[in-house]
Formats: sequence, structure tokens, C-alpha cells
Amino acid sequence: MNNQCCVIGLSVSCLVTGCGELPHTVPTEDAVRRGQVREAVTFLDSTALQDGVGAMDADAPKEFETTQSGIQYRILRKSEWQKPTAIDSVAVHYRGWLDDGREFDSSYGGSPASFSLSGVVPGWTEGLQLVGTGGMIELWIPAKLGYGVNGQGPIPPNAPLHFIVELESIN
Repeated sequence: MNNQCCVIGLSVSCLVTGCGELPHTVPTEDAVRRGQVREAVTFLDSTALQDGVGAMDADAPKEFETTQSGIQYRILRKSEWQKPTAIDSVAVHYRGWLDDGREFDSSYGGSPASFSLSGVVPGWTEGLQLVGTGGMIELWIPAKLGYGVNGQGPIPPNAPLHFIVELESIN
């Protein structure tokens, strides 16, 4: 395994360049559509995923909303500040995990990660436009808006991606 991006506290490089192999079997998108899939671990299900993450709103929703493209999200900390556009660069703290709760990348424990929304998976580009600066969002990104049928590094083929993201700034 390439530890350059698959350990906690390093940059967003898994989102952009990928990492080494991590064996993991996940359902295909067709299985998801047919309902032949177990429930995935969410941010609120796991204290390990919450470790080091900022506070949520007391009235944060328990249910996810769904975009037209299929991204499921919930705003865990609201913000009335500016939202990024698809061509903006942002600074974020984030944690990414697979359906079973296994973390594959994180910026927590280090500095926020900075990158252009035009240089990441389409699910991030769309999802980050839903939250304002200072806000926190949980994203469930279907494989077709993540790494698709090929997967990448520790992300297996056809894997939905899960993220908690705190938008620190728009650069």
C-alpha cells in the first residue's frame, strides 16, 4: 500500500491521484438500485469518524436529501456565508470512508487541504457547492460520481464514497 495518501492527516491526494490497493468487496450500482445492499455506516453512526471533527448544529438533520444526480447529503452545520462554485479553490477538513466505515483518507490531525473543485471527483465538485464557508456537510457519493467502475487506490470498483467535510474557506 502506498502510505503517501492513505493515512490520516495527509492531503487530499487520494481524491486527486489515488493510492495503493485495499481489498474490499462492495456492491455494484445495479445491486444498489435493486436494493440488494446493506446499510452504510454514516458519520453519526461512528464515534471514530467523529474524532477531531468540529461541532454540529443541535438541530442537524438525521435524514439525507438527494440531488438530481444522486448525491445524498445532509448539512450538519449551517452557514449563511458564501458557497463555492465549480471553479473555485477551497480549503477544507475532511474524512472519507467506505460503506463499512473503513476510513481511506483524512485531513484531520493536520492542516486543512486546499484544492480546486475542478480537479476532484464530480461528486465533490457538486457536493461542496451545497454548503457555505464555515459549514459542515456529510456526503454519500454514488460510484458514478466518484471513481466509477475502475476504482482508484484503496477505493474499490463501483464503491460509493462517504465524506464529512468542513468548508474552511474559499480561496
